Amino acid sequence: MRDPTMSGIGSVRAGRLVAVGCVMALALGSAAACNRGSGEDVVGLITKTDTNPFFVQMKKGAQAEAEAEGLELQTFAGKQDGDNEAQVQAIENLMSFGAKGFLITPNDSKAIVPSIDKAHEQDMLVIALDTPVDPPDAADATFATDNYQAGKLIGQWAKAKFAKDSKQAKIAMLDLNANGVSVDVKRDQGFLDGFGIPVGDPNKIGDENDPRIAGHDVTDGAEDGGRTAMENLLQKDPSINLVYTINEPAAAGAYQALKSAGKDKDVTIVSIDGGCPGVDNVSKGVIGATSMQFPLKMAQLGVDAIAAYAKDGTKPQATPGKDFYDTGVELITDDPQAGVDAKDSAWGKQNCWG
Repeated sequence: MRDPTMSGIGSVRAGRLVAVGCVMALALGSAAACNRGSGEDVVGLITKTDTNPFFVQMKKGAQAEAEAEGLELQTFAGKQDGDNEAQVQAIENLMSFGAKGFLITPNDSKAIVPSIDKAHEQDMLVIALDTPVDPPDAADATFATDNYQAGKLIGQWAKAKFAKDSKQAKIAMLDLNANGVSVDVKRDQGFLDGFGIPVGDPNKIGDENDPRIAGHDVTDGAEDGGRTAMENLLQKDPSINLVYTINEPAAAGAYQALKSAGKDKDVTIVSIDGGCPGVDNVSKGVIGATSMQFPLKMAQLGVDAIAAYAKDGTKPQATPGKDFYDTGVELITDDPQAGVDAKDSAWGKQNCWG
């Protein structure tokens, strides 16, 4: 599944085929060597966790492409979203392997940069997936969803729906965590922009003063967190009728809280991910609309980039007009709104992940 339009990314068929994957959940922030490769053949994948279906799909894509490229994939994951120390340890392990490069979904976009700098001293190619590092140019490239656009699409859809139904919105914002990582911020701010709510500092969550916002809470991107956050915000404002969620697991938890409160029929939920369970929830009416992203493509293109770099030093190029390579986003809904391009859940089921 290579993208022929990707400038500078080629296919490397030389070298031995090593179909080895090492899955590490880095318990207690440490990592051990596993299936140590021969350096030039090794590519790493470091995800935030190894349980979120988004990262599971990334791992599948990276493994398949590594095998096709004759590379050995070493994979690592933190204990939970936000576990920076585990990712630092993973980079140190890959440096000891002599890996040619690695893909990373950073848990802390700023705190991981010194470790990336050390990897660059060893001539490793570093590609951020999904979440850019801070500053973005600390990595050699970023392959990601345009998260602002993903948020904006569900905001535009919700705005059109509420206008059509002549409803005044009271909005719950279910974000990721308190760290202010770029994915969290951009999705949140994109949604508000799409809905037509003025934001304050575009790089900060929660500083808007629009009375339509009932409040923000954090979910850790998990179903349990979504349920707890929704319960908290319902206690604060029982009139909530629109819920933005950072991802589909959080949306599923929010729905359970709304159902327990007898409000599931009166509240619209929007989300971002495009996982198969989330698309199923669109078809069931649990989620009104979701923005689909493509983690398989991110990982495959990332491995291709490292393969090209190993072959002749070629580095990947960003999408014109952006500081990252945009892997695309599609709005999925069975309740289309005028002026907002979307695909239905049938298309979503054919293209979902997880």
